[in-house]
Amino acid sequence: MNTAFKHTIYAQIILFATVFTHPIYASDISSKQDLLNSNIVTSPNKLPGIKIYEPSLLKKIEKLRTARGETYQPRTKHLTSEGKAKFTNRLFLESSPYLLQHAHNPVNWFPWGDEAFAEAARLNRPIFLSVGYSTCHWCHVMEEESFEDIEIATYINQNFIAIKVDREERPDIDAIYMAALHALGQGGGWPMNVWLTPDKAPFFGGTYYPARDGDRGASLGLLTLLKRLKEAYKTQPDKIIEASQSLASAIKKSMLPVKGSVIPGENIMRLAAGYYKANFDTFYGGIGDAPKFPGTTPIQFLLRHYRRTNDKNILKIVDLTLTKMAAGGIYDHVGGGFHRYATDNEWLVPHFEKMLYDNALAATDYLDAYQTTADENFKNVVNETLQYISREMTSPEGAFYSATDADSLTPSGHNEEGYFFTWDKDEILHILGKDKASIINEHYAITNNGNFDGRNILHTPLTINELSKKISINNNQLLKLIRESNALLYQARKKRIPPLRDEKILVAWNGLMISAFAKAGLLLNNPEYTRQAVNSAHFILNNQYINGRLLRSYKDGVARNNAYLNDYAFFIAGLLDTYEATFDIQWINKAIELDKILARHYEDKENGGYYMTSDDHEILLAREKPIHDGAVPSGNSVHLLNLLRLAEFTSKESYSKRALRILKSFSSVLNTQPMALAKMLPGVDFYYDSAKQIIIVTAEGKKHESDVFIAALRKLYLPNRILSVVAEGRDIKEQSKTISIVDGKIAIKGKATAYVCKLGSCELPTTEVNVFIKQISLKEYPSP
Repeated sequence: MNTAFKHTIYAQIILFATVFTHPIYASDISSKQDLLNSNIVTSPNKLPGIKIYEPSLLKKIEKLRTARGETYQPRTKHLTSEGKAKFTNRLFLESSPYLLQHAHNPVNWFPWGDEAFAEAARLNRPIFLSVGYSTCHWCHVMEEESFEDIEIATYINQNFIAIKVDREERPDIDAIYMAALHALGQGGGWPMNVWLTPDKAPFFGGTYYPARDGDRGASLGLLTLLKRLKEAYKTQPDKIIEASQSLASAIKKSMLPVKGSVIPGENIMRLAAGYYKANFDTFYGGIGDAPKFPGTTPIQFLLRHYRRTNDKNILKIVDLTLTKMAAGGIYDHVGGGFHRYATDNEWLVPHFEKMLYDNALAATDYLDAYQTTADENFKNVVNETLQYISREMTSPEGAFYSATDADSLTPSGHNEEGYFFTWDKDEILHILGKDKASIINEHYAITNNGNFDGRNILHTPLTINELSKKISINNNQLLKLIRESNALLYQARKKRIPPLRDEKILVAWNGLMISAFAKAGLLLNNPEYTRQAVNSAHFILNNQYINGRLLRSYKDGVARNNAYLNDYAFFIAGLLDTYEATFDIQWINKAIELDKILARHYEDKENGGYYMTSDDHEILLAREKPIHDGAVPSGNSVHLLNLLRLAEFTSKESYSKRALRILKSFSSVLNTQPMALAKMLPGVDFYYDSAKQIIIVTAEGKKHESDVFIAALRKLYLPNRILSVVAEGRDIKEQSKTISIVDGKIAIKGKATAYVCKLGSCELPTTEVNVFIKQISLKEYPSP
């Protein structure tokens, strides 16, 4: 947005509200999914400031209350003497853990939908839209301070239509109104609070607001802001309309890339690499200053660029970043997996929530780094992260849950961020005994005073080699002691009250984790990991692929919400990876089937690339074509690589043409700011490489004889390739219907035979592993 336009909006808005953001609280993460509800009072007419609900709505609430049973406990401080909820609103009828967290607020919340907007139009009221997610710490804070406050709730109920949105279920809504905050010059974050007209156009917004003037050092609190905005809406409607229309126009413009017409050159990868080298933290790793997010260093691109250029400075960025992250407090040394981000430069003090997508992406990064460097520490991180997901984040049916909260209850019943993951020195001594505790205290830098609110975040400032020398114990003994101690600490930690877990199943995030498990299953030779990828894929197809379309979210036996570009793109990638781990043709066929849906309903046929939403989706203020990678990659970035892989698998030019249309569509961004699409750069690298088609053929019923070739492949970082293993007979006949390149290939003299092809031609088939290694090791980067 240009400066003059921005000043125009501010001039309009400043007449009725003081713009307020508190940067410390305006970014966020953390939550409680507690559906611990016991009995509730089904009398929403008790909500302050509103009339009685319609009988039909009361019946729905009563019916669901009965179904949830006596063990359902309300998450609210407003309870009767019998422990029942004094207030219940429409969110009680929802399945989203985040919306259910607000079901017993005194606020008359609506879910996003026609009913809310019709009511706003009927009453001529502005809409108060509040967006967050179940593990968002400052969302919890704002709920407790403001949405549980009777005075504030009463004012909202009497003067606004209040809508709650789970950003993880509705990323389309979140993206639109986050764009509004950016248009207003704000950084954005969650909770996100935006005021709209009844036609969904925003006219003001911000992130966290304390309840009242002076709270947390803020000059303006939510209650005062609500009053000012209501007064402006009533007395200055023309200015409200003008501001909302200007803001809506800016949003629509910002959500589409500048049209491109040429394919970006290889130089964009050098430009991006130069940026990361210039902004690299040479002491702690990572890019930039605190807060530090794992995903801000695009490991997959950097490792590909290192393979392409042999630039040791690029490898240093990867190696130091991953080493320091794994040594820091952002990594859960006892239970495995990564927390959301670090609040400092050293990766020491995390924000303690754990997200499924962060751990999927991290596991894949460490796996690629292990293949490149053979560093066993990286392999250990992969295993510990995936074991954490298997143990704590997998549903009984095999799908993966979304997140766990940063907050947890202390023994005294207080809710504290990070309590579950931190330790007191005396606890360590009690659990491990004096001898082990002395070594573990040294290993994890445990002190009497701690490093986080008097407790200790475990981290490892010394490497194993450094520590073994310091305490005169050999590495193997030390590693054994650490493993034994971690197991004891884990069992002790299990006795604490764990952070609340968001158990909704999201297709996109499961797609990322399917890829992580499938790749690890193949490259670490772990059939259990492969089995978990298969289980999740089956769950999605059986429960969230209905009437030929994906549904994004699944909770309590119900799938809901149209899927988005990310859901299709990430799941397709997961299915392609699952094929390469199982060589079961059903997975690649299903990926092709889902891609056809993307092409039909999401593709921009005129300009290339894909919209976030389908052509038959709910009509919103704007239809976004995602143009940037964030903590989660853009669906366009991931699907570029999907299409290039499908082109290699099927030998169909139509996939290549659609991939080129993506590159052209985003060429303006890639040519000027390739860092903004860092997760698209692996696709660019694939495009400019001579990707290898590796086909291994065995005698009928003897696919296992391909293992000798796959074992060799595991030792080589070869990202730009496809892999297929087929057996003579029925298998090769079935697979050749999809993967045409396998047609006609044989197992020479009944021995497993490798065929390495590229750019339409193949090397001589070989039954010798040494020859195969030479063929796949040859690097060529011709320009197309």
